[in-house]
Amino acid sequence: MTHDLSGRWADQRAGYARWLAARACTDCWRAEQQADTASRAEWLAAKRAEEQAAAAAWADQFDMPPLEGPETILDWGERTRHQLVTGAYTALVTEGTWDEADWAQLEEQIRLVTRAGWWIDQRDAEGADLPELLDAAGDRDRPTENPFR
Repeated sequence: MTHDLSGRWADQRAGYARWLAARACTDCWRAEQQADTASRAEWLAAKRAEEQAAAAAWADQFDMPPLEGPETILDWGERTRHQLVTGAYTALVTEGTWDEADWAQLEEQIRLVTRAGWWIDQRDAEGADLPELLDAAGDRDRPTENPFR
C-alpha cells in the first residue's frame, strides 16, 4: 500500500515510514483479525467441550444433582461448580488441614445448592472460601433440604 508522507513534517517522515513498514496494511490486518477470531472461537469451543465433559464425569462420579435454571446457563453452571468444588478440595483437604470427614459434610452442603446462577455468581471465588459461601446461600439457591433428593 502506498502512503502519502507529504503531509508530515520533514523530521517526522522517516520515523513514520519506519513505523508503517513494520505494520500490515489495513486489508491484511483485517484478514488476520478475522482468521484469529475464527481460530480463537474454535479453540474456545473445544476447550468448553472438554471442560463440560470433565464436569459431567465429575458430577456422575460424586453423585451431584443436576442444576436448575435457564437452559442457556446450565452448562456454564456445571463447569463453574466443578471448578470451584475441585479448587475447594485442593485448598481445604489436599493443601489444607481438613480430613475426609470434614469434606464429606461440606459435600452434602454442596449437593443442596442446585441453582446454576448461584454457582456462576461464585465463579471468581477462591476454593477456600466455599464453606463460607455455602453458609451464605439463600433458600432460593437450595430448593430442597433433602441431600438424597
